[in-house]
Amino acid sequence: MTGEGSTASPEAAETGEGGSGGSSGPRPEERLERAVRAAEQALIEYEIAVETFRVEVENFSRLHHQKLGPMYARLDELEAEIAEARAARSGDPEDIRLAHEARSRVMPMPGVEELFHGWMNSEGLFPEAQAMLTDQPVRPPQRVRPSEEARRLYRELARKAHPDLAQDEAERKRRDEFISRVNVAYARGDEAQLRELSEEWAAGPVPEERRPSPSEELYARLEWLAQRKDLLTLVAQELEESAIGSMLRLAPDDPDSLLNEIAEQLLAQVTQKEAELAALRG
Repeated sequence: MTGEGSTASPEAAETGEGGSGGSSGPRPEERLERAVRAAEQALIEYEIAVETFRVEVENFSRLHHQKLGPMYARLDELEAEIAEARAARSGDPEDIRLAHEARSRVMPMPGVEELFHGWMNSEGLFPEAQAMLTDQPVRPPQRVRPSEEARRLYRELARKAHPDLAQDEAERKRRDEFISRVNVAYARGDEAQLRELSEEWAAGPVPEERRPSPSEELYARLEWLAQRKDLLTLVAQELEESAIGSMLRLAPDDPDSLLNEIAEQLLAQVTQKEAELAALRG
C-alpha cells in the first residue's frame, strides 16, 4: 500500500494515500494494528492460563472433598459428642448451649438411598464397597486432572478457534459454540475428544485474514481488550484467594502430597479427639 510523503496532507496521512514522488512506506495505522494483534494474543494466552487454573482448582476441590471430607465429618461428630459428654457431666447451661451448637454443625446422616447410591447394583456391592467391608485397599478417587497432551491440545485449539479472532458475528457464534465444547472436554480431561475437536476444526472453514480497520475502531478494540483483561484478572484473583486455590498454590506440582499431609494431620486430630471423648465417658 502506498504511504505518505513529506508533503502529504493530514487526510492523506490518515488514509495512507497520497504523498510526493510516489514513495511507499508503512501506513500510520500499522503500528496500532500491531498493538491490537499483540493485545489479542496476550489476552488469549491469559484466558488459557486462567481457565487452566480454574480447572485445576475445580479438580483439586473434588479430590479434597473425596479424600478429606469423611475426616472432617468425623471430627465434627467427635466435637459434638465431646461437648455433649461435658454437658451431661456438668449440667452447666453454658456447656449445654455449646453442645447444641456443636451438634448443629454436624451434617445430617444421609438417607439409605443416598448412602448406597453408586455402591449397589442388581448383583450386589460394587468393588469399592466390597473392598471397604473386607479391609482391602479402596480404589483411589478418579482423577480428572488433564494430561500434558490434553493441555497441549487445549492450548492449540484455544489459540486457533478463539472467538476474539472472528471477523463477523456469524463466525464469532460458531467459534463460541466450538470453544464451549473444547472447554467441556478439557474439564473432563478427555484427550480423545480434544483430538476429535482438533480434527473437526482443521476440516472447517479457514477464517479470512483480518482486514485493516479505521483508527477509531482499532482504539475501541484495544479498549475492549483491556476491559476483558481486567475482568479476567478479577476471576483469577477470586480463584487464587479461594480456600482451595490457596491450598493448590502451596503445592502446584504435587497436590497429592499436600492432601496426604493434611490427611495425616486430620487423622492425628481424630485420634486425639477420640482419646478425649473416651476419657470423658470413662
